[in-house]
Amino acid sequence: MTDDRSKFRIAVVGVGGVGGFVGGKLAARFEDSDTVEIVLAARGANEKAIRADGLKLITTTGEQLVKPKLAAIDELDEPDLILLCTKEYDLEETVSDLKKSVGRRTAILSLLNGVDTSERIARLLPDAEIWQGCIYIISRLTAPGVVEESGSICRVYFGNEKAESEKLQLVERLFREAGVDAHFAEDIEARIWEKFVFLSPLAASTSYLNARAREVVSNPEYKKLFDDLLAEIKHLARAKHINISEDAVQQSVDKLNNVPFEATSSMHTDFSRGHRAELQSLVGYVVQQARALNVPTPVYERVYGALAEKLKQTAGG
Repeated sequence: MTDDRSKFRIAVVGVGGVGGFVGGKLAARFEDSDTVEIVLAARGANEKAIRADGLKLITTTGEQLVKPKLAAIDELDEPDLILLCTKEYDLEETVSDLKKSVGRRTAILSLLNGVDTSERIARLLPDAEIWQGCIYIISRLTAPGVVEESGSICRVYFGNEKAESEKLQLVERLFREAGVDAHFAEDIEARIWEKFVFLSPLAASTSYLNARAREVVSNPEYKKLFDDLLAEIKHLARAKHINISEDAVQQSVDKLNNVPFEATSSMHTDFSRGHRAELQSLVGYVVQQARALNVPTPVYERVYGALAEKLKQTAGG
């Protein structure tokens, strides 16, 4: 990255479906900015494709080719904001690689799935400024350097009660200027759990049933499994005294009836391809927390056991 400290610098780490879309939008909007600099940290074939041909964003409104600035993860040089968009199972390794790039001016905003991300980052970087966040989006890295968004939604919530409000508001404005519907939320923990209470049953049911999202909500037998999982995780949230909005969760569930037929959870996609999956953060966490709080979750226990066994067989555990 440049040494021009007059620019507000955002580094996007993890250029997959989430980081590629959000990072691509930011890079396109601020490509020639005198006040904002965006850099993407990609790896492997993805990095080579972006460096050679650019980053292609395929959305419901058309295609966009972006030529973002790229940097290795150990060359980020203390940006103002690190947008962390890797897979959950890569979190500890990625954060360890980021240690020398995090300075006093750096905030870390995670958009990973799960609800314990900030705690895990804090264990490795106890002095860092960590923002909590979540994103609603249907997007995939369909080929190296190609991100496809199919849900006509990209909404980000983020916050940190100890951070400077000016910086939080600036990030909200920059995201919105780039076409990302971002919201600084004072009740960010509740927002994250509202997504988790919806996403965890969806990921568990689609992966367990090997079915797409609309198949789950349209098939009565499949929908009963989803509803049972949803009831159990709501019980856990109440036991943890998380003040989620039932209406917000239901709105997310209702929208499943209108998503593209091919849409499914990212965990289901990973299982289908024999890849590593975010099973522990999306399903195992619920089972673990429920046991600790003596909350009965028999359906989660059954689904988690079956998926854990399947993961051992398909992806080496």
